[in-house]
Amino acid sequence: MEDASTWKPALDSGITIRHIEANGQSFELAEAGSGGQLALCLHGFPELHYSWRFQIPLLVEMGYKVWAPNMRGYGGSSKPVKVRDYALDHLCADVAALIDASGAKEVTLIAHDWGAVVAWSFAIQKIRPLKRLVIMNVPHPMVARREMRHWRQLRRSWYIFFFQLPWLPEFLLSRGNGKAIKSAFSNMACDKSNFTKETLDVYAKAAMRPGSLTAMINYYRALLRHGDSINLGDGVIDVPTLMIWGEEDSALNINCTQGTQQWVPHFELHRLPGVSHWVQQEAPEKVNAILREWLT
Repeated sequence: MEDASTWKPALDSGITIRHIEANGQSFELAEAGSGGQLALCLHGFPELHYSWRFQIPLLVEMGYKVWAPNMRGYGGSSKPVKVRDYALDHLCADVAALIDASGAKEVTLIAHDWGAVVAWSFAIQKIRPLKRLVIMNVPHPMVARREMRHWRQLRRSWYIFFFQLPWLPEFLLSRGNGKAIKSAFSNMACDKSNFTKETLDVYAKAAMRPGSLTAMINYYRALLRHGDSINLGDGVIDVPTLMIWGEEDSALNINCTQGTQQWVPHFELHRLPGVSHWVQQEAPEKVNAILREWLT
């Protein structure tokens, strides 16, 4: 484990970085606020807790204690070495252990990309009680299964299959000190103004830590190799659920938002035109306005 975080929050931000032990792992945690209401924010690939920098102050203002961990394999968090270590049963157990460690009385789970894959599974399995669920730019698992049967989505998901190869994905992503990591954000974003050189450097430097790229890619390897690690049953979620979706997502087609109500009866969808997959970073004002209204 490395002590130095790649994100140095401003001293007056109220955000601190520390490490916390949970589920046998060490998590590099960004935290702010206090109280019994926890907003647990789960990032995606190839992101970090840093991706929630625009939402953390809002959530604190609304009375939440905010925890945004670097998920296992990312940043200064533990990096177990086996592909099996990144299967959904372990990832969901991490979330449960973090909730337990927080001592929170109520939990709102807020998640993007891979964090949302975990959050969907966590909520379906009812591993811990949730008050609310917020999902950004990842479909419900049952919708994902439906869409992967269509070429309109399958062609966008080519990278999942590429990531199954040994060593080659790590080699290509590491070239030029993580140039491809930076490009993942800057090339996909519609509005690039929040993806400054300094911001992209945070992500690239974190990805270039020893073992990080393999750990990050192992999420995708485990998804295909150990997809039976959890049982999603009927897929129904009774928790009030908000979905925020950037419509210009080049990885996930817009049909991934459709039909979710079949499994999530208390469901609200907000589509943001002209916004990419990196929705909470690219359009923080719009996302925060939706969060403020829906969470109150």
